[in-house]
Amino acid sequence: MTGQTRRVTRILVVDDEPYLADLVATALRYEGFETATAASGAAAVTATENFRPDLIVLDVILPDILGTEVCRKIRTSGSNVPIVFLTAMDSTEDKISGLTVGGDDYVTKPFSLEELIARVRAVLRRTKSSEDDTGTLSYADLVIDEDAYEVRRGGVLLDLTPTEFKLLRFLLTNAGRVMSKRQILDHVWEYDFGGNDGVVQTYISYLRRKVDFTDPPLIHTVPRVGYVLRLPREA
Repeated sequence: MTGQTRRVTRILVVDDEPYLADLVATALRYEGFETATAASGAAAVTATENFRPDLIVLDVILPDILGTEVCRKIRTSGSNVPIVFLTAMDSTEDKISGLTVGGDDYVTKPFSLEELIARVRAVLRRTKSSEDDTGTLSYADLVIDEDAYEVRRGGVLLDLTPTEFKLLRFLLTNAGRVMSKRQILDHVWEYDFGGNDGVVQTYISYLRRKVDFTDPPLIHTVPRVGYVLRLPREA
């Protein structure tokens, strides 16, 4: 383990509606991704080369060429970057066409941002699980090396107990998603505390003291809901 973090996952959002492109890009930035936008097919191809995204959210109806053609051009260039189509074209034939040219998922409008983000994370997990055998998980400047059983924040090695390690890993693999105390109990401890979820609050407190020794804080409480690992919301 070198102590260096991997770069933030980059997502290119391609849509010719500025409001929608900015909305999606902003939501993804709140989830810890680095984003860029493009408003045409030609701009998307150029941005793919220059921005080098880890995933593309791609509208099908663009002012110059169809998103499916953009996908074909990207695949022809030799790039295997995951592509999630986002479009109002919702027929079965449209979906089959999008997936056939090399798309990895297909989200139809109208859509919820929560669903889109979940789909993006699912595609990233699928592609990274087949391409990345390093056993390393990361978010912002927080890195978990599962093979070495080490956690670093900003390159600083953290001294975590096995339970704290497992709790942090669960929060990190669900970064941006609010986990309830019951979900945490089920996945981290895997046995019943008889309805006493105070153990979660206690361990979150332990973990927060060790992980959030520097800014920005990453572990947040969502009152009456649970806990989430993410960057702070902008005011």
